[in-house]
Amino acid sequence: MSTPAPDHANYDLSVIIISYNACDYLRRCLNAVAHAAAGLNIQVIVVDNLSRDNSCAMVETEFPHVTLIRSQSNLGFAAANNLAMRLASGRYFLLLNSDAFIAPDALRRSIDLMDAMPQAGAAGPRLFFDDGSDQISARDFPTIFSDFLTLSGLSDRHPKSRFLSGANRTWCDPMRPAPVGWVVGAYILLRASLLEKIGLLSEDFYFYYEDVDICRRIHNAGYQVWYLPQIQAIHIGGGSAAKMDSSTSLLGGQVVLWRTRCMLLYYRKYHGHKAALALLFELTWYGLRALRNRWSSRPQAQLRYRNFLTTVQVLLQAWRDTNGGRTSPPRPW
Repeated sequence: MSTPAPDHANYDLSVIIISYNACDYLRRCLNAVAHAAAGLNIQVIVVDNLSRDNSCAMVETEFPHVTLIRSQSNLGFAAANNLAMRLASGRYFLLLNSDAFIAPDALRRSIDLMDAMPQAGAAGPRLFFDDGSDQISARDFPTIFSDFLTLSGLSDRHPKSRFLSGANRTWCDPMRPAPVGWVVGAYILLRASLLEKIGLLSEDFYFYYEDVDICRRIHNAGYQVWYLPQIQAIHIGGGSAAKMDSSTSLLGGQVVLWRTRCMLLYYRKYHGHKAALALLFELTWYGLRALRNRWSSRPQAQLRYRNFLTTVQVLLQAWRDTNGGRTSPPRPW
C-alpha cells in the first residue's frame, strides 16, 4: 500500500529519498531535510524498497507530512526514484540518499542556484564524510583509461595529479563551482522540465551508473551538469548497499556483480564494442593478481588468491547475465 501524494502542485522542490533497511540513517536524513525546509515550498517523498526493519513505521509515526510509498519488491535505485518522480510536482527533483544529511541552507541554495542557471540540467553539492573530510562529489565520464587508473590505485596515490586523477577531479579546488561530467547520485538535483524531454532514470541500471547515465543524457540534450560547493551535505556511503544480502566474499559478492553488470550496460550503450575491452581489462587485472598470489604459502596470499579468482568468476557471470552489456537482467537483481 502507498500513501497518496499530497494534492498540491507547483512545489519549488520535490525531495525524493530511497531507503532500504536504513531506519536510523533515514531518520537522520529526514530530520535534516525538515530543518532545511523551513519556510520553503517543499514536497518530500520516501520510497521504501521492501525494508525488513522499522523504516516504514518510523516514517509514518515521526514524519506524518512525508509521502511514503511502500514498494512490494526491491526496485533498485532507478526504478524506485522513477516511481516517486512520476508522483512529484516540484520544479526541481532532488534525489537524496537515505545516508546523506544536508546542511541547513542546502535546499534554499539548491533552488536559488538552479533558478539562476537556466542551462543547468542537473547539479550536485560538495559532499563530506561524517568525519568532515572531503568526498569525491563530481567526476568526468569514465573511460577504460580512467578505470585503469582507479583500479590500479594510481588515482588514489596521486590525487593532485591532473593526469592520474583527472576523472576524479581531486586536483580541482573544491571551493570552485564548475561544469562537470556527472555528479554523485547521493545528492543530485534535476530540472523537472528537462526530464519531461529526455525521460527519467534508465531502469536498465539497477543500482549503479544511473547517475552517470542521466548526466550523459543531459549533456547530449545540450544542457550542463554543475558541481556547486555552495551546497553541502554529509554522505556516509553504502548505507543501503551494506544491508544487501551476499553469500560470497566482499570481492566476489552481489555488489561487485551489480556494479559490473551496470558498467557493461553503460559501456555498451555509449561505447559499443569497448564494453568487451572494459571487461577484458578487469579480467586481466584480477587474473594477474590471482596468479601472483597462487604459489605463495602464506595464508593471506592464499586468501587473496581465492578472492581474486572469485572476482574473475563474477566478472564473467556479469558478461553472461547482460549478454555483453546488451540486455539488463529482469528486476530485482
